[in-house]
Amino acid sequence: MKTICLYFQVHQPWRLKTYRFFNMGVDHNYLDDLSNRAILQKVARQCYLPMNALLLKLIKEQKGRFRCSFSLTGTVVEQFRAYAPEVLESFRELAETGCVEFLAETYSHSLASLASQEDFEEQVKLHTAMVRKEFGMKPTAFRNTELIYSDHIGEMVAQMGFKTILAEGAKHVLGWKSPNYVYANALNQKLHVLLRNYKLSDDIAFRFSNRSWAEWPLTAEKYAGWLADDEMAGEVINLFMDYETFGEHQKADTGIFDFMKALPQQVLATRKLEFATVSEASKKYQPVSVLHCPHEMSWADEERDVTAWLGNELQNEAFSKLYGLKEKVKALNNKDFNYVWNFLQTSDHFYYMATKWLSDGDVHSYFNPYGSSYEAFINYMNVLSDFEIEVDKAYKARQNRRRA
Repeated sequence: MKTICLYFQVHQPWRLKTYRFFNMGVDHNYLDDLSNRAILQKVARQCYLPMNALLLKLIKEQKGRFRCSFSLTGTVVEQFRAYAPEVLESFRELAETGCVEFLAETYSHSLASLASQEDFEEQVKLHTAMVRKEFGMKPTAFRNTELIYSDHIGEMVAQMGFKTILAEGAKHVLGWKSPNYVYANALNQKLHVLLRNYKLSDDIAFRFSNRSWAEWPLTAEKYAGWLADDEMAGEVINLFMDYETFGEHQKADTGIFDFMKALPQQVLATRKLEFATVSEASKKYQPVSVLHCPHEMSWADEERDVTAWLGNELQNEAFSKLYGLKEKVKALNNKDFNYVWNFLQTSDHFYYMATKWLSDGDVHSYFNPYGSSYEAFINYMNVLSDFEIEVDKAYKARQNRRRA
């Protein structure tokens, strides 16, 4: 019997307002409160609330045989608290069923794993504390920002005590091997690696409403048939996707909610498939081999690397300047500075600066609120420059007090 492992990523960044040079030194409120509220509440209506209600209903109908996993970034949880507390309560209801697992990740959906182990560990500790507070569980499985993974990142995650990590089933890493097995990290083989089956995941996340797709319309019966096909090798099929797929990227009128409503019954009716959370799947199967991944990979774009965030001079300059402030921010240990420091680390800010306009251009433009990559860079750097000025002022004042 094959295991189906459904995992959903839930994330919304804190969006920056239009911040000009003339704001520097005068205005230290960097967030676009109106946009953040409007977008969060729109996605809550279209996705989070109806989908959470549907999943709760499916869990009850299937008497616990339907199971799934989530990770919610710290930034989206902060927005739930501020703008839609009913969404957070609906996630708590899912947690109480015992059929939903919440994974750990970086609190701010950051690129800290590419900056330093210290920053990475701090972000993960913040997130783990949030999961414990909101959902009453200690995560044992980990999902890095945008599934960024390498042998070294996996080793760091294992050192933090996690048993399982998610990663992309990228062809350039797997070669001839199938993503439908559990693998072991190359540097610490106690860490199990679950790999996303990107074809089957993207059939739902990206192709579901594409009328030019040869398999359109995709029905739950057809999809369950693919999963149960004896010719598909493997033990665990990992279907990982953004939660906003449901109702936001794939609108309700595409039939995406009807598809999801019918899927558990169709899957279980095959008698060849079962559902499991990430940790349950990891415990059930032993790794078939070691996965060697010396360079960072992700689930983004065709290249499946980190160039979506750090692929040009704009992104690298912003990234370097941001993390150049780390020591001063840490020394100050000021609540307000820490808050700004956290949301400025969010990977979306760097994604908006991408200049990859080939086959991935539509994806980047869809998620980008700016008119151009350069506009995103200038706005971010204006905010970062003002933040740097304030940090320097506070740091010098701290040094003067120590000398006095």
